[in-house]
Amino acid sequence: MKVLLVILQVCILYIFSFIGISIQHFFSLTIPGNIIGMLLLFVCLCFNIVPVKMIESGAQFLLSILMLFFIPATVGVMDYPELLSVRGLLLIIAILVSTIITMAVSGKTTQYFAKKTQQREADQACETSSSQSL
Repeated sequence: MKVLLVILQVCILYIFSFIGISIQHFFSLTIPGNIIGMLLLFVCLCFNIVPVKMIESGAQFLLSILMLFFIPATVGVMDYPELLSVRGLLLIIAILVSTIITMAVSGKTTQYFAKKTQQREADQACETSSSQSL
C-alpha cells in the first residue's frame, strides 16, 4: 500500500514538472520548465493548495535515490577528456568554491530563521505569561 502511495506522490510531483515545462514551451520562456514547476509547487505548498502530506513520502523517496540521477552526468564527463585537463582543474576549483559558498549561505540563512523562530516563540511565551498574570 505504501508503494502505491509513493508512486502516486511521485506522479503528483511529475505533474507539476510537466505543467512547468508546458508553461515554458507555451510562453517561450528562458527559465527551465522544471524550475517553473518547482515554483508552482512551492506556491501551492505555501498557500496550502497542496498539503505537504500529499507529496511527503514521494519527495523523501526521490531524495533517497538522488545520487542515481548523477550517474549519467558523471559517465558523460568521461566522453570529454579535455574537461579533466587544466580546464578541468579550474572547473573543479570553481565547483568547490561555489559549493562552499552555497553551504555557508544556506547555513547562515538557516541559523537566522531558527533564531527568528526561537525569538518569536519566546515573545509568545512572554505574552502568554503576562496576560495570565493580569
